[in-house]
Amino acid sequence: MSGRLNLLLTGLLVICALSLVNAQYQSRRLFIELERAQSQARQLDIEWAQLQLDQSTLGKNARIETNARRDLHMQALTAARTQYLMVGGK
Repeated sequence: MSGRLNLLLTGLLVICALSLVNAQYQSRRLFIELERAQSQARQLDIEWAQLQLDQSTLGKNARIETNARRDLHMQALTAARTQYLMVGGK
């Protein structure tokens, strides 16, 4: 009877040891996955900040006006160039 009990306890010990090894492996795998996700989140934050900076630079009125004058040959509106339309008039 004592031999059977020792065999049973040894089997339980092996199962517990394998379970512990598996749990440690899963823990390490999940930790590595977490580190990768955090690294990607940091990279996306940097990219988001860069995009916000680009948007604020590209949206400034002076830059838009300069591009309109240079690329589209637009001119500022003056009173001499303004035409008024009247409803029902000539």
